Amino acid sequence: MTQYEITAPSRFNHTIKLPASKSVSNRALIINALSGGKISPGNLSDCDDTQVVIDALKDMPRVIDAKAAGTAMRFLTAYLAVRGGEHVITGTERMKHRPIGPLVNALRYFGADIEYTEQEGFPPLRIQGKPLKGGYLEMPGDVSSQYISALLMIGPVLKDGLELKLTGTLASRSYIDLTLWVMQQFGAEAEWSDIDTLAVKPTPYQPHEYYIESDWSAASYWYEILALSSHRDNTFMLKGLTDGSKQGDSVARYLFSLLSVKTAVEDGEDPCTGGIRITRHVRTLPKLEYDFINSPDLAQTFAVCCAVLDIPFLFTGLSSLLIKETNRIEALKTELRKLGYVIKDQNGSELFWDGEKCEPTFEPIDTYEDHRMAMAFTPAAIKFPGLRINHPEVVSKSYPHFWDDMRHAGFQIKEINTVHHI
Repeated sequence: MTQYEITAPSRFNHTIKLPASKSVSNRALIINALSGGKISPGNLSDCDDTQVVIDALKDMPRVIDAKAAGTAMRFLTAYLAVRGGEHVITGTERMKHRPIGPLVNALRYFGADIEYTEQEGFPPLRIQGKPLKGGYLEMPGDVSSQYISALLMIGPVLKDGLELKLTGTLASRSYIDLTLWVMQQFGAEAEWSDIDTLAVKPTPYQPHEYYIESDWSAASYWYEILALSSHRDNTFMLKGLTDGSKQGDSVARYLFSLLSVKTAVEDGEDPCTGGIRITRHVRTLPKLEYDFINSPDLAQTFAVCCAVLDIPFLFTGLSSLLIKETNRIEALKTELRKLGYVIKDQNGSELFWDGEKCEPTFEPIDTYEDHRMAMAFTPAAIKFPGLRINHPEVVSKSYPHFWDDMRHAGFQIKEINTVHHI
């Protein structure tokens, strides 16, 4: 097993070329394929999750391994349902325990030919693709937004289009809005027709060149570093981020303004040269309360950051964290205790810290095959020099050059090869 020992510098003044957005990349790839586009979108993410989609669309093997990529599993399931040919889509052991029943039920309602090959309601799936009629469908709004996005993206190729009414509480609306926005860039007539209803007309996609913006989720770790640093003149230039981004995690810029990080947009000649500059400023916050229902991927970043800053917090809207790469609520509670913070949860969707501490053990941080555990905890090395992280390679799921960028920013990263004795 590989383990990294991390020591942080005290001063930062660096330019970081962030990875392209995984969320936008995966949506653009599916939509581009449905449009019949011959040119792949530009500046695609080089992460594991996006590579899964690229390989599947390029080679279309009979058995497609989505590995640990949730978006790939959900998006490709819908894509394969409307594309000719028979395929089996599978994934890691963890993926085989991540539910997909609501999406399969919706696709079957429209006539899709899909079978479970192992456990009912979970991958792997056998899919015989064929044209689907589409039409009206009701679905709970609190299901994974990836199910909803998967259905929306095939809407333009359904004979009767799609009218999707979401019932109950709506989760992760920002990701649904992102899907609509990317669809519209390819000529789709897709919009909210009512407060709880989405409408997609059977208007074919139009292929065209498309450039992927940088990833706001990846940017959050650089904001966290700056929030935890002590020098007021510390700064980062983060390339490729755009003002007014449709990515839900762009809310990080506003939340981090409460944690002493200021954002300024710097325009460039093109998307590659522009970006944002973040700097330190003084602000004291007694407690942070926020509903992460529209940006759950930021929860780990803010839980670690607030605890290390000794800022009590109450975070809600976290039910989706239970079925991510790991149970992120339990993982955060376990790993923050190693640093001396007693985090608690309630109602299956809330995480809070009232300032309670315990004796830290400083054991290595476990990552649970979850890229965001590794990246969210790394900035804590600013307060805890020599912080160790197990299985640091997990970052390849969304940010393959994360460790290279950390070294570029002055972090000392020592690799330790550990041996488990049985």
